[in-house]
Amino acid sequence: MTEPTEPTTAQDNTAEDRADVIVVGAGPGGSAAAYHLARSGLDVLLLEKTSFPREKVCGDGLTPRATKQLVSMGIDISEEAGWLRNKGLRIIGGGQRIQLDWPELASYPDYGLVRKRDDFDEQLARQAQKAGARLHERCNVSGPLLDDRTGRMIGVTAKLGEEKRPVTFRAPVVIAADGNSSRLSLAMGLHRDDRRPMGVAVRTYFTSPRHDDDYLESWLELWDRRGDEPRLLPGYGWIFGMGDGTSNVGLGILNSSKAFRELDWREVLKAWCASMPEEWGYTPENMTGPIRGAALPMAFNRKPHYSRGLMLVGDSGGLVNPFNGEGIAYAMESGAIAAEVITQAHARRTPEQRELALRSYPKVLQETYGGYYTLGRAFVKLIGNPKIMKLATDRGLSHPLLMRFTLKMLANLTDPRGGDAMDRVINGLSKVAPSA
Repeated sequence: MTEPTEPTTAQDNTAEDRADVIVVGAGPGGSAAAYHLARSGLDVLLLEKTSFPREKVCGDGLTPRATKQLVSMGIDISEEAGWLRNKGLRIIGGGQRIQLDWPELASYPDYGLVRKRDDFDEQLARQAQKAGARLHERCNVSGPLLDDRTGRMIGVTAKLGEEKRPVTFRAPVVIAADGNSSRLSLAMGLHRDDRRPMGVAVRTYFTSPRHDDDYLESWLELWDRRGDEPRLLPGYGWIFGMGDGTSNVGLGILNSSKAFRELDWREVLKAWCASMPEEWGYTPENMTGPIRGAALPMAFNRKPHYSRGLMLVGDSGGLVNPFNGEGIAYAMESGAIAAEVITQAHARRTPEQRELALRSYPKVLQETYGGYYTLGRAFVKLIGNPKIMKLATDRGLSHPLLMRFTLKMLANLTDPRGGDAMDRVINGLSKVAPSA
């Protein structure tokens, strides 16, 4: 874990800039927040510690939920612009294979997308720039700037550019979109809740004839074969065709298994790839880059999502979906929600009224995701039991109707009003589940 940085008081003197809002981190959540804030007329500083293009560990597959957020940002998602569309999800497990199209809904498009993260993140950041956000690349935020009387965050200190010039940025609200480790959150005393589920993802790329597959592919059986008897692991493998001659091949594992800390997940990925048909090309000589890994912070594993002028979006607030490990959609959605709350707060007449509006952000997140994430935490515990995982894999895939329901549940794709019977059941379960 990254050590928290000591806060700086407001008396420190360095070059400084002022804005209505500071967003730290130009990933999907930060760029979405900056875009919507700028579109609302606010002066926004978007601070990114690296420079684009830059590498991020991801499956690169986007569900219709994420696709909707791209459309709302005005991103050109046409095939001519380099986006590969997918029709749905192909699930393999228990000796069976089922292909499910994304549901037809009023609330979401019926297709997903694929795009590499280095290019994807830059497109979002540039779109925020076009909307009016002021983007600083190679801006490494070193800590929060606090009001020495109230302890409230009123900006950040940073080192800018190759020369690492000390700068101070001031704003009445700061958004932490700085990922799982979230140094800014730690410096403000906001730590992860270890009781909430955590995952790990590892992936690499191979040149492969399967690069133009128009379905995302999920393998439900990952085995630990170290002992006398193989153990089924709680997680899944994926194969996503990138449309550029390569496949993204990876796996995601949950910490609900005893094997979570015992195994070298890069070796598990290598062993899984070695079991694939040779003609697919998932062999060491076809690997186009190293195996990389990243943490998946799930189900609100850092709270509160607003405290003393600091608002958390995306991975910094643990918004990854515990059902399927999807993070991009929830980062972008929480960025848009944060922007709406801040825009409304900015229009209030007094500091007290503005603070009242800002404090509504955690409540909106709870109303939007709380019950669903509670169901997700229960799901994580269940599949942590190898017997239940095996039963679900062996029996579930033979029932197409059940699998369509499961797809809607795991991908969180329902119409909130009306919809079919499956939508009503899932929405009802999310509403009655305690939000915590």
